Amino acid sequence: MKSPLPLAITGTGIAVPRTMLPAAELDARLGLPAGESERITGIAKRHTAIDETASQLAAGAVRAALTDAGLAWEAVDCLICASATMDQALPYNAAMTLAELPEAREHRVAALDVGASCLSFLQALDLAACAISAGRYETLVIVSSDIASFTTDYRDLRGNGIFGDGAAAAVVRRTREGEPSAVLASRSVTLPEGIDYCRIRSGGSRFHRRGFPDHGEALFEMTGRPLYALVARELPRFVDALLTEAGVAKSEIDLLVPHQASRQALDHVAKMLGFGEGRMVDVFAGYGNQVAASLPTALHSAIHGHGLKRGGKVLLLGSGAGVTIGGMVLVY
Repeated sequence: MKSPLPLAITGTGIAVPRTMLPAAELDARLGLPAGESERITGIAKRHTAIDETASQLAAGAVRAALTDAGLAWEAVDCLICASATMDQALPYNAAMTLAELPEAREHRVAALDVGASCLSFLQALDLAACAISAGRYETLVIVSSDIASFTTDYRDLRGNGIFGDGAAAAVVRRTREGEPSAVLASRSVTLPEGIDYCRIRSGGSRFHRRGFPDHGEALFEMTGRPLYALVARELPRFVDALLTEAGVAKSEIDLLVPHQASRQALDHVAKMLGFGEGRMVDVFAGYGNQVAASLPTALHSAIHGHGLKRGGKVLLLGSGAGVTIGGMVLVY
């Protein structure tokens, strides 16, 4: 068992696009019987960006998290953008987000991106905990903001109809004397045999196109059954190792906060790990899979909707393209 890292989450916030896409509207758009898209995807409604950018949503989530923490921007040392999608190829997301925050022109901060697909927030939280422990930063804001709808082909409901757009942020700082908050353990493993199971081919050097890419290469692709099988095979022993490292029994976890991957994935994780009703945060029906923003949105709901109290033990867990599995045990 390793020594805990002194990290406290002091505020969270979310931001979503103005436009809502209810399941009934998607049924009409696709010419489906009433209720069919919700039956297939498990989503009753999701937010969809029409004219908002990911950096604009990120700025809104950052402000909401700072308000929740009772802090002004001047208290921030570093901004980490932990997203799977981007506004543009260059500059990076954190710089684009700072440009949406006029206050950042008066108080300069370090800013960087952490990219690990759906696990970007979790990886950024781990790195922030290490940086705080080392004394590099005192207060950081981590924000994930993803607009998945621009790569979504809703005609493929099982593979593409699971997504929604949104942003979520968390303010973190060093734990103070007498506070229980800490990271007890954090782990991630990447399974490269699943590299092609979740992908968007265009946008980089491998499938580079001058001008606009072929439309098909710009859309999200998922090979669901092999992806599901790979994660399901690896997840139980991964969780066992994580809990052992944290020195915490599964029964001691107050709340499971998973990446909101899909209806089937959430149901399977709850059953496989033995987290009954009331012990897992499930916001999938109202948001869909918001890619990297999904997990911090669920964390925000854990704090503000599920009654997570200081001192409660939380298991953050998810998987993403790569294929990567990640988890963290923390005391809130």
